[in-house]
Amino acid sequence: MTTTYPFSAIVGMDGLRLALLLNAVSPAVGGVLVRGEKGTAKSTAVRAIAALLPEVDVVAGCRFSCDPAAPDPSCPDGPHEPGTGEARPARMVELPVGASEDRLVGALDIERALSDGVKAFEPGLLADAHRGVLYVDEVNLLHDHLIDLLLDAAAMGASYVEREGVSVRHAARFLLVGTMNPEEGELRPQLLDRFGLTVEVAASRDTGERVEVVRRRLAYDEDPEGFAARWAADEEALRERIAAARALLPRVGLGDRALRQIAAVCAGFEVDGMRADIVTARTATALAAWAGRTDVRTEDVRGAALLSLPHRRRRAPFDAPGLDEDKLDEILRRFEEDDPEPDPDPGPEGPGDGPDGSDGPDDTEGGPQEGAGDGGREQTPPTAPEPSVPDQRGGEHEAAEREDGSARADRDGGATDPGEGDGGTGGAGGERAAVGAAEPFRTRRLDVPGLGEGAAGRRSRARSAHGRTTGARRPRGTLSALHLTATVRAAAPHQRARGRSGPGLLVRRDDLREAVREGREGNLVLFVVDASGSMAARKRMSAIKGAVLSLLLDAYQRRDKVGLITFRGADAELALPPTSSVDAAAVRLERLPTGGRTPLAAGLLKAREVLRVERLRDPARRPLLVVVTDGRATEARRSGGPAPVERAGRAARMLAGDGVASVVVDCESGPVRLGLAGALAGELRGTRVTLDELRADSVTALVRDVRNVSNPRRAA
Repeated sequence: MTTTYPFSAIVGMDGLRLALLLNAVSPAVGGVLVRGEKGTAKSTAVRAIAALLPEVDVVAGCRFSCDPAAPDPSCPDGPHEPGTGEARPARMVELPVGASEDRLVGALDIERALSDGVKAFEPGLLADAHRGVLYVDEVNLLHDHLIDLLLDAAAMGASYVEREGVSVRHAARFLLVGTMNPEEGELRPQLLDRFGLTVEVAASRDTGERVEVVRRRLAYDEDPEGFAARWAADEEALRERIAAARALLPRVGLGDRALRQIAAVCAGFEVDGMRADIVTARTATALAAWAGRTDVRTEDVRGAALLSLPHRRRRAPFDAPGLDEDKLDEILRRFEEDDPEPDPDPGPEGPGDGPDGSDGPDDTEGGPQEGAGDGGREQTPPTAPEPSVPDQRGGEHEAAEREDGSARADRDGGATDPGEGDGGTGGAGGERAAVGAAEPFRTRRLDVPGLGEGAAGRRSRARSAHGRTTGARRPRGTLSALHLTATVRAAAPHQRARGRSGPGLLVRRDDLREAVREGREGNLVLFVVDASGSMAARKRMSAIKGAVLSLLLDAYQRRDKVGLITFRGADAELALPPTSSVDAAAVRLERLPTGGRTPLAAGLLKAREVLRVERLRDPARRPLLVVVTDGRATEARRSGGPAPVERAGRAARMLAGDGVASVVVDCESGPVRLGLAGALAGELRGTRVTLDELRADSVTALVRDVRNVSNPRRAA
């Protein structure tokens, strides 16, 4: 059996340790989401806290961990008579990112259910995690259908398994703990809100702390049992303090004044719904119990808000969770001015009278740590840093220059805009400063034609485990979705030969048919953005960035991978390799400079190379190429070589030959238009849309106009 790294041996990470301890004191807080860069001991801390949780009493032999004092009346292993049970350690169950639905909720033997009428149910991870901890590493990479199941179980406290009219229900109340690296993509808002607390972690920049981390880790790897033995006393002291805080928790009073403080803070940060108020109240109560007090004070409300609100405040798209600590202090200060009533007298259990004789949260959890240098560190949540995010207030980034009407198409079909030639300000020797993106908008759905079988998502049509039923087939492996009609139809002709005499249908394994379903898949959306001088000279870059930002937001909502290629000057650049982190793409886009010539062919060829590599890495994920350009092509002409527009046409035909689905977002503007983007779309065998047509509301209006033309009465 592997020895877990001791929780009290973790160096630093005060906010993370406190959030986990508060959930150990009060599971009603609702779990914790740990966000941070790789290699910051996120998983180590989560696994370590499970060893400190108090034991639970369970009904002997029950696979669903029923409480012997109040057994679940609908337990599949029941009914159980109330009585004494057996004690066992609280479980920490890990949910793999690639787990199947049956592994999460459990599997039902459909064959026995149909033929024998027996509910043969094999419990899943939700049953194992009941009254314990469910840990999801890289929770942001979890498939959508598993997220939906987690949301249902977390909301109802129970798991339901239904297969063609046969259903099983069991209790599933667990502490949900997730870790994630934001660089790999953000979490769906619905699941994000289900985590009670959130903590941002980062590696310490203090040399002493880093040395101590390495020293302890090497000592643990060399002798895990001996290392754990050296920290056994600290672990036991921490375990006793958790038990004492749990016992004190029911006696902690949450007065009206503390409730008004919480309401003022949540309203001040404009959080959605009421879950934030409830979680903040529970967290403040747990903080008071952890400090050994029976009253909730202002510092408890402040500490609770720093943990419960960062991921719930309203924010712009691609804005990372965070909380303005100065604003929080200002809200609390104004509350004190409006309601100057002093806090209640702390009584005999004030600071210094904690359950273990400590001074509450100012002490370390497990006593002094050898050589750590953090034994006296204040045990308060650290301020979540306000991340550097792109400014998406499009109105503040209006360009200052007027459109230059002197641009004209050259003999190669390109443009000779100011700043695009070798000697202009936008040539290879110089570039224009990046402009901000305009306000993002809801876009029309761009999808890949045909029927795919890629990763679950919300963009293109695909065969999937979820969606509408379109047919039936023989099972491939374990049967998960029974097609009842097809199964009955397959078994019916053989009933006489099988000697059927009763009312039941004699079903054999060969008769079973599984449903073929059609849903949606996520795609690889590769953006190829023209950042040349012709785009900047016409003052369109702000609108163009706003359009691409809108498409990125759409890709995030549809669970796509994204990549970003830009071309300007003499060549194309892979600004962002394909990734699930749409936020990273938004940051790269915001910083994108403009200027120089327009090497359109180089951008298309770079896209072809990137797609070739991604096809080898993930062959099931179909690509969608989105080219954002006005169609112009200008570059240094090679002696005897083809013209730039001809080279771009050749590259486009190569992509079309590879079967790549393409969309060209036409950015051309002005009274005189050359239609080069439309010609490029034709070479790519793709679709051309203008910036106006990209808006979902514009498409809706267009459909409405067509209907009105066909039906004059409706127009009237």
